[in-house]
Amino acid sequence: MDVAVEISFYPLRQDYLPAIRRFIGRLQATAQLRVESTSLSTQIVGEYDLVMQLLTRELREALGAAARSVAILKVMGPLEECAGAGVRPAAPAN
Repeated sequence: MDVAVEISFYPLRQDYLPAIRRFIGRLQATAQLRVESTSLSTQIVGEYDLVMQLLTRELREALGAAARSVAILKVMGPLEECAGAGVRPAAPAN
C-alpha cells in the first residue's frame, strides 16, 4: 500500500536551518521514495513500510541530535499511484 506523508520539522533552537537541511537531505537519500520539499513542509510518497522505516530511523536521528524539536506528520493513504505526475487517494471501496 502506498502512502503520502507530510512532515514539518521544527528544531527549537536559534540555529535551526542546519538541522532541517540535514534531516531533509537524509530523507532524499532514499531512492525508492519520492521526497519533495517546500518552504513549509516535506512530502514523502512511497510504500507504507518503507516510508515508516525511513521516518523511524531519521526522526530518531534528528530528535537525538537536537536539544529539543517538534515534528508534525500527516499521513494519507492508500494511494492509487506514486509514479507519474499526480498522487491521488484510492477510490473508496463499495
